Amino acid sequence: MGFSLSMDYTNSMTVKITHVATVNPPFMRKTADVLPFLDPWLSGQEERFQKKVKKLFAGSGVEQRYSIMEADDVFTKTSFEEKNDLYKASAKKLGQQVLQKALAKAQLAATDIDILITVSCTGIMIPSLDAHLINSLNMRSDVLRLPVTEMGCVAGVSGIIYAKNFLKANPNQRAAVISIESSTATFQIDDFSMENMVSAAIFGDGVACAILSSHDEAGVEVVGEEMFHLPNATDLLGFRLTNSGMKMVLSEALPSEIGKNFDQIIFPFLEKHNLNIEDIDHLIFHPGGRKIVQTIEQLFAPYGKNIDETRDVMRTHGNMSSATILYVLERFLAKQQQPGDHGLMLSFGPGFTAQRVLLKW
Repeated sequence: MGFSLSMDYTNSMTVKITHVATVNPPFMRKTADVLPFLDPWLSGQEERFQKKVKKLFAGSGVEQRYSIMEADDVFTKTSFEEKNDLYKASAKKLGQQVLQKALAKAQLAATDIDILITVSCTGIMIPSLDAHLINSLNMRSDVLRLPVTEMGCVAGVSGIIYAKNFLKANPNQRAAVISIESSTATFQIDDFSMENMVSAAIFGDGVACAILSSHDEAGVEVVGEEMFHLPNATDLLGFRLTNSGMKMVLSEALPSEIGKNFDQIIFPFLEKHNLNIEDIDHLIFHPGGRKIVQTIEQLFAPYGKNIDETRDVMRTHGNMSSATILYVLERFLAKQQQPGDHGLMLSFGPGFTAQRVLLKW
């Protein structure tokens, strides 16, 4: 009898995202102000190529972005070790700031967090960021740690999925999911491939934190979550580790592959929850880049859906890898939504994987 009561309680329990906080890195540049730095960098390249790169920056859909370093430092040749040391120092500082900001929003203490999940793909830290935060914020010694390091842009959604499953199994607990990304720390100054050009044109740095709870607290409910893995597609997106750092792998086929698999990614997931696209009120989408944003807009347009918030985050911050979707989610949580509204979080990442989270207000 006791077992069945426990199971009934767990099955009826909900997990909610209660708060999201973001912190912008200290340096900001408008894209128009970045363009002059391209001239010395591209000085040895063909004039036609230089014009192509400048056109790429100007048409990226990114008007400004934030960085952990000044533009002069980004375009200065340094070692992988030097850039990664800067990433680590920034991660510790900004990670603490964003967690404290999220806790303040939720009116919680650091000791109220039971599960600490940190996600990042743009630097390497061992011990991972979560270990440093436990010390700097005097968190409990029994807090559960999960660093997620190799999921790329999709890791913000991955962190939400992992947190939801941990909390579903553990009533009356809370999780913090922290994403910190510094794509400028991965910039390859001696790489003149189009992959590096596109990466430099669209990426920025960002830091975000989501608080989730299995307490009886206000928030948006995580109704469902699922990952979709496209077979034999590991070469579409990722990083290649080299002596000079992490080089971007970014296939031109990515938007078309998303388009071809759109039906598999969206419809079965919604059907499991007795929903269709018309039932989705809010699209919380990660902007991979201009072409991917255009692809998703075209795919959802027949259903009367838009990704205006995604496009605006892309405009003001660029693609901040795993942190971006939490910036988009923060905007939706800041607005008064109708009770019963559904939201669909959608992100793509290396693997190739599409990950979805269904939300309900």
